[in-house]
Amino acid sequence: MSRLVPADLDELRDGVAGVLVAEEPVEIVGGGSKRGLGRPMQTPHLLDLSRLAGIRDYAPNELVLTAGAATPLADLERLLAAEGQMLAFEPPDWRGLHGDGGEPTLGGVLACNLSGPRRIKSGAARDHFLGFRAVSGRGDVFKAGGKVVKNVTGYDLPKLMAGSYGTLAALEEVTVKVLPAPETVATVLIACADAAAAVRLMGAALASPHEVSGAAFFARATMTGIEAAAVALRVEGHAPSVAFRRDALAREHGADATLDDARSATLWRMVGAAAPLADLSGRAIWRISAAPARGAELAETIGALDGEWFLDWGGGLLWAAVPEAGDAGAATIRAAIRGADGLGTGHATLVRGSPGLRRTVAVFEPQPEPLAALSRRVKEAFDPRRILNPGRMAESA
Repeated sequence: MSRLVPADLDELRDGVAGVLVAEEPVEIVGGGSKRGLGRPMQTPHLLDLSRLAGIRDYAPNELVLTAGAATPLADLERLLAAEGQMLAFEPPDWRGLHGDGGEPTLGGVLACNLSGPRRIKSGAARDHFLGFRAVSGRGDVFKAGGKVVKNVTGYDLPKLMAGSYGTLAALEEVTVKVLPAPETVATVLIACADAAAAVRLMGAALASPHEVSGAAFFARATMTGIEAAAVALRVEGHAPSVAFRRDALAREHGADATLDDARSATLWRMVGAAAPLADLSGRAIWRISAAPARGAELAETIGALDGEWFLDWGGGLLWAAVPEAGDAGAATIRAAIRGADGLGTGHATLVRGSPGLRRTVAVFEPQPEPLAALSRRVKEAFDPRRILNPGRMAESA
């Protein structure tokens, strides 16, 4: 396998143009921390973007940052923290799930549209993705969006790139919106008997005026420090406001414990990383998104598969670890999402599985034919020769 390591936009364009002329596919890698996510690929070339890193422009007063796509998240978060700011979509670190090592990068989390527990309050990664510069599978340099939210005309291409997993273009530079970091954080822990009661409790808390920014339920007492299944509710902001809202939630729902700033930060970082499931060997891990009201129902399905699970996003996100046998529960899980009437909506992503499993089972939710046809047309527009990350999202893409 040849390795292409461009140092700037021109070298990136030349590298893509070279594999295009040869009609030989290439795997795109930034920091290398997510190579186990998606269908396995075998390509004659590797496009290593690691040299396309560094802060290009940062205006703290404008809450806008531009950086090379391969800028490590750790570097970025240190810079933002020094200015009292943050990436509000709370990008998760999945290295514990995949064991790939490497370094999570800004371009990587945007290309995969990965968001952590704060998504329920602040939105997804794509909602903070303002603009980019990239090279398409045609070998063309193009850019889209800009450094202000309103500087978008025509197609909002950052939304299209988010979640494309490098199958449409190789990102060289990205611009994101940042937000002020909270002064302090607190978490309220409430013992809860079962998933159905937990979903009702989380729904009530999220609908309250207390501005809850994280709502999760752990069926086993593995993370919270209390000896029972528990709901965790997070509040953030100025210290007096956080104290008031923490105490109000505790009174209204009968809190069993509260966590201070540091312990809260640790807990929610582990939630985003799916830490309760990461050490379960011999198990496939699914990330299942559906309407929050169906979280308990889907948890029952996972229990019937001899699975371990926990809920995030107020019940709208179910993390599940099931035995890696047969299809690792894929047919059962996806049928449960659709429901008995076939009208249920949601999707299940196989976040961790052996290469063999990821070759035979659809890693991403299969698309209805009209949507699949649209995806094929988009791919044709950006990468007609199928040279960029071929087969990572679907066998024929």
